[in-house]
Amino acid sequence: MKTKDISFKFETKRFAVAEGKIYLGKELIEKIKNNEVEKGNVLEASKLAGIIGAKKTSDLLPFCHPIPIDHIEVELEVLEDSIIARAKVLGIWRTGYEMEALMAVSTALLNIYDMCKAFKKEMQIEYIKLIDKDGGYSKYSTDLSKYTYAIITVSDSAFQGKREDLSGKAIEEFLNKYGAKKVFYRIVPDEKEKIKKAILEAKEKGANIILTTGGTGVSFRDVTPEASKELIRKEVPGLEEALRIFGVRDTLYSLLSRAKVGFLDENTLIINLPGKPKAVKENLEKIIYILDHAFKMARGEGH
Repeated sequence: MKTKDISFKFETKRFAVAEGKIYLGKELIEKIKNNEVEKGNVLEASKLAGIIGAKKTSDLLPFCHPIPIDHIEVELEVLEDSIIARAKVLGIWRTGYEMEALMAVSTALLNIYDMCKAFKKEMQIEYIKLIDKDGGYSKYSTDLSKYTYAIITVSDSAFQGKREDLSGKAIEEFLNKYGAKKVFYRIVPDEKEKIKKAILEAKEKGANIILTTGGTGVSFRDVTPEASKELIRKEVPGLEEALRIFGVRDTLYSLLSRAKVGFLDENTLIINLPGKPKAVKENLEKIIYILDHAFKMARGEGH
């Protein structure tokens, strides 16, 4: 067994809201309203229990990650014969807060049950459910079935047949999972004009996403960024910096990357990727969620 790996995700603002209801009966509700329960103030104690429950979620559920919580609200609505508990949990992290909100509601309701069980045996928790959530990656489309892509591997040794192009294969395996169709593949040496020629050929073949791999470092043979920059009409520096910043989590060598990202035209995006298969996959995992929106913006559809 293992937990889900979320290390490649960006931290984003997220929240979740949950709700639950417990049936108590009219007589017990009156005792709660009048603060006649021997154990103390049921409503205030149960709100506090809900807050504690949210914070303890990862201690009780083995597959929940410990996550930072920035805010918790637990409210109790007293009805004629029942109490409705609502909880909102929010924070900035790489995974959602659904289970924390559900745990807050569950714990609040169980605390009501515990404090009131001496008075009534017929109490019943009627439901617990998630009623709202937002943030994270779920709202971003990863369907690339309407896009085509090209792979350009920049490597003297691969061009000479001295090594297998594992990075190119990694790109293909990754993008195929999201429905994109490959229309161009080329291995070229670390020579600027040949890289530029391959990029233009990929564009002519109708590739929407042109992915280069290799030649992005600080060696004087690494000229992929220079070749790309001469053809890019609209740079996307935010993506370039994000890939470097998040790459540092895996290796400090990412700080030496000079990779470029930008549009050749409104239908063609070029992305310089590293030369290592593992790094290729990690980079693509970070940007796959916004590629579709990037094209919409480039075409003026996202305004």
